[in-house]
Amino acid sequence: MNRQPFQVPPRVWQQKLTPWLVRLWRPFINREFKRGQKITRIDVHGGDAVRKILDSGSSLLITPNHSFHYDSYVMIEAAHRIGTCFHFMSAWQVFAMSRWHQQWILQWHGCFSVNREANDLAAFKTAIELLRTGKHPLVIFPEGDIYHSNDRVTPFRDGAAAIAMSAAKKSDRKIYFLPAALKCFYTRDPTAKLLVLTGRLEESLHWRPRTDLPLDERIYRIAGGLLTLKELEYLDGPRAGSIKDRIAELTHSVLSRLEVSYQVRNPAGFVPERVKELRRAVIQRAEQADVTEQRREQLNRDMDDLFFVIQLFSYPGDYLQSAPSIERIAETLDKFDEDVLRSAYPSVHGERRVVVRFGEPLEVPAQRSGRDAVAEWTNRLESSVQSLLDQTLAENSAVTLSAGSPTE
Repeated sequence: MNRQPFQVPPRVWQQKLTPWLVRLWRPFINREFKRGQKITRIDVHGGDAVRKILDSGSSLLITPNHSFHYDSYVMIEAAHRIGTCFHFMSAWQVFAMSRWHQQWILQWHGCFSVNREANDLAAFKTAIELLRTGKHPLVIFPEGDIYHSNDRVTPFRDGAAAIAMSAAKKSDRKIYFLPAALKCFYTRDPTAKLLVLTGRLEESLHWRPRTDLPLDERIYRIAGGLLTLKELEYLDGPRAGSIKDRIAELTHSVLSRLEVSYQVRNPAGFVPERVKELRRAVIQRAEQADVTEQRREQLNRDMDDLFFVIQLFSYPGDYLQSAPSIERIAETLDKFDEDVLRSAYPSVHGERRVVVRFGEPLEVPAQRSGRDAVAEWTNRLESSVQSLLDQTLAENSAVTLSAGSPTE
């Protein structure tokens, strides 16, 4: 996981979508695809559904999985091929960690900031207004973070559904959800580079590289070793059981302790929401005028613990074991690259292609059918995106690694 600042945002960044600048910038993004990310091909399926809805005068909220770094760039390229532009709701940290000219480029591409650790009414209103009156679709990644598990959708947060349903209630035109799935495949075998990275990871633990073992077994040995070190730190000793069970126990221990400390009495059901509530509590206390230096150090340690919990959450424990494809092996090592070797971004191991698949549009009801309507639509969108991913995987399961093709 990428480390990010968590505090009260220094400012708000509004979208300044400028279509002619988006078109002007297209060659530079495509160059980054080829040179930096080694993405040699992008296939877009279902773009006609987007065009049809826009031509009818209706509005679209697109909800893709947050699959890998630079997936928003892929969505920008998909928009070019459809003949439109997209707006993007982006975490304020994306802007804050960018240089001033990069912030302008983000805004020109329709990005606006949201504070995910608070009830950001300004971002909420901006999104509603874009859906009510805007000419271009809005993209929201409901997973919130990139977990490097491209085959498996993690739980969607309910903000996207709440925004669309609030907009539909106030809008004179139809608004549609549009599930979308992004999947990255290697077109050149990256095994040689993955073996080198695995050796570096083993050496970082002061182990001899186990070149006699299969790659997936070496990865599980590394995972077990790292988990044992953290169990020693947080639980005073290693635990027995599967990797998945040990991750769950360690996660529960850290979160429960912090929820007691910050008096979070009704924690949300799944890990990212529990972390969100705790981060909000930490930030509120850090903003108090009478915070001592000793207390601030403790708050910083608690924020580090919450970051560690999200790191744990990004490792399902059975993701690689259930289907040890070359992509899942690479994704797991990418996470180790960020979490263990502290790389800002994981290295690119070989040429890749990306499949973008838009699903069937789902009309957003103007009136909510009950108190659980937002949660029901959130679950429906999550299931739809997972089905699109499964379809993409099934269609590409027989594709062999090759030399790749040029970006279209």
